[in-house]
Amino acid sequence: MAVSKPLLITTLALSLGACAVVGPDYSAPLPPKVQSYSMAGDASAASVRLTPETSKAGAWWTPLGSPALDEVIRLALKDSPTVAEASAVLARSQAQLAAAQGALAPQVNAAASPMRERINTQSFGFVGFPSPTINLYSIGGTVSYDLDLFGGRRRALEGARARAEAEGHHAEAAYLALTGNIAIQALRIAYLQAQRDALDAVIADDRKTINMLQKSEDAGGSGSTATASGYGLLARDQGQRPALSREIDAARHQLAYLVGKSPAEWSPPDFRISDFTLPGSIPASLPSSLVRQRPDILAADAELHAATAQIGVATADLFPDIKLSANLLQGAIEPGDLLNYGSTGWELIAGVTAPVFNGGRLKANRSAAVANARAAEARYRSTVLRALLQVADSMSTLGQDDLSLDAAHLFERVTQENLKDAKAAFDLGGGPEIDLANARKEVNRARRSILELEGRRAADLVGLMTATSAQWKPDAAGTVK
Repeated sequence: MAVSKPLLITTLALSLGACAVVGPDYSAPLPPKVQSYSMAGDASAASVRLTPETSKAGAWWTPLGSPALDEVIRLALKDSPTVAEASAVLARSQAQLAAAQGALAPQVNAAASPMRERINTQSFGFVGFPSPTINLYSIGGTVSYDLDLFGGRRRALEGARARAEAEGHHAEAAYLALTGNIAIQALRIAYLQAQRDALDAVIADDRKTINMLQKSEDAGGSGSTATASGYGLLARDQGQRPALSREIDAARHQLAYLVGKSPAEWSPPDFRISDFTLPGSIPASLPSSLVRQRPDILAADAELHAATAQIGVATADLFPDIKLSANLLQGAIEPGDLLNYGSTGWELIAGVTAPVFNGGRLKANRSAAVANARAAEARYRSTVLRALLQVADSMSTLGQDDLSLDAAHLFERVTQENLKDAKAAFDLGGGPEIDLANARKEVNRARRSILELEGRRAADLVGLMTATSAQWKPDAAGTVK
């Protein structure tokens, strides 16, 4: 059976369109070769354990063991404007992806129109004939299909997929940052309130000391200078309380903002240190695993992919393009004749367009796409370096926190021994009660210093957990949906 030439040409064009995709194929950058985050001389954190594992059960904050924190995060993931914005941007990119997918399919358009027209018979050379007025009804449709010979549209679809993927990772990064900030503010409230409780104990001891000094002065055992000094210490310690309360209020207000509420319409739980169980050991992913799980790195990778695909789009514009189209028109003067075969008109078109002269615009577009891909690659490298730096900073800071806490605990043990000696002397009648009160104040001051350092370490711990984790969603058994 003979094959017609038009059919042969069409088949050849379709075959070319099925295999020719110009532009570079994307290959993800290689992960970093380093096996550690720390710089020589950095303080080491004994609680950090490097592991090649990249997946963890449950959300990253699950080890903190706080149902109240779970509830606040659930509320934030529902109502936070940060989440709403990230979700809207993701929905936009997914819609753009659907539009790019639709552009590859045949395009079908329908049209219908009624028209009233007066025919000028004299314009056709018919003099003396009347010019009738008629109604004209028409319906029809157009079908077009771009063969995409060199894959420009397929590269555009590839880029749209990559951009949608990037926005998805950006949304995950926003969720991760949001949950991390919520945990930090919750821990901040808990430790600040504990510090304020310790300060209140110091203030109570200040008042006891003043009472004892006042009694001694009244009995002639001490001068007014000692009493005045006691009042000075009380004023100093009381002066520190408003600053702590101000920090607590600011943390509570910030938590309301993160949840998506105003301070007047929502109050956070009364977080206490006992609400949390800080993990003793933190598994941190190796750098080679980190780049395959951190949302910001994955987003930069997807953006580089999209920029690389755009090179193919710009390259395809340099080559000819074939578009097939078919038009069908049903036109009649009477509506009843509109669907008759005699009212049918149609045309089949195979159109070829090829760039001939455009002032170098298309080549410049390709050069711009290449430069944009290089910039995206540089941004990817910068994102990876920032991630490694963040983890290194968190690990070093935790190491310094451990050293500070060791010194603070040592000082607390000294104050505890001094308190024990003062109590023993008082019980035996060999020491005044004021020495016992002063020793107790030093213990409370040491305790407050430890709480301040522990609060800082808890925030640094959360920073490391979020820096090395990508899991902001719980598993099927988790409490946060």
